[in-house]
Amino acid sequence: MKNPIRDIATAMCIALPMLSAPASAQKYPERPIRAIVVFPPGGPTDTVARIFGQKLTEAWGQQVVVDNRPGAGGNIGMGLAARATGDGYTLLFVSSSLMVNPSLYKKIPYDVYKSFIPVSVLAASTHVWFTHPSLPVKSIADLIALAKRDPSKATVATPGAGTVPHLSVHLLAIDSKTNLVTVPYAGGGPSIAAVLGIQVSFGCQAIPPVTPHIQAGRVRALAITAAKRSQIVPDVPTMAELGFKGHEAETISALLVPAGTPAAIVKRLHSEAVRIMALPDVNKKITDLGADVIANSPQQFTAYIKSEVARWGKVIRDAKIVVN
Repeated sequence: MKNPIRDIATAMCIALPMLSAPASAQKYPERPIRAIVVFPPGGPTDTVARIFGQKLTEAWGQQVVVDNRPGAGGNIGMGLAARATGDGYTLLFVSSSLMVNPSLYKKIPYDVYKSFIPVSVLAASTHVWFTHPSLPVKSIADLIALAKRDPSKATVATPGAGTVPHLSVHLLAIDSKTNLVTVPYAGGGPSIAAVLGIQVSFGCQAIPPVTPHIQAGRVRALAITAAKRSQIVPDVPTMAELGFKGHEAETISALLVPAGTPAAIVKRLHSEAVRIMALPDVNKKITDLGADVIANSPQQFTAYIKSEVARWGKVIRDAKIVVN
């Protein structure tokens, strides 16, 4: 026999969680938000995260606190975010290492498809090959010639093992049949400093943090990995122009949240991403650094992840690159 009171109580128990989720999302955010950046200050991921975080703070009235967690090609920060509660109070800002690391490392502290919810690729930037102006190297051809004469001098700083610039160095070494020594640092800032201090002969990384140094003459740009020349450095040739087709590569600055984050919060974050990246001052800051504003959808970002995992997985296997 049916018990009406029990049935009503059961229905209420089922309905309450459904009602509470939208209610909590409507109140969000009620406290400061942590933004985990998987690289140290000074790199492109950090730069974009800080620009975005400041605008979000202004709009929402809650402080977005940047928490730099560098190391292991971004694995430390991504692992931390993968273990975080999916409540909207942890944001994750990553580079392309998100898609590279599953093939590069034997074990990583996250599942690229299950640990996070993609929100948006905020920006993407070409890579630039550069050197200190005091070195007698003015082109990629000069770099290759130096590597053939004395491999010990062909050292290349990258923003970390497993980053796309790191793989780009291996690609050039294979295609040019030279021995280029990669020197991975914990982010873009430290790797630029190494070239500025002539501790390393060359650098290869996303162009945004290098742009001010190029414009000030502190480093010399040799080539970019874009499909076409950049308006920021119009005199710098692409790798394809120099005979290295298939070397097109970019580093993204993207936003994700931990798995379990309510759909309403993801939707709101994406809406803010589109709004913020379209702001004239933000757009100018990003483009002035040499990056392109993307602000795509969660669905587009998800598809991009799948394609990039496959693409770089093949490169890693072909180049026989192993990071322990």
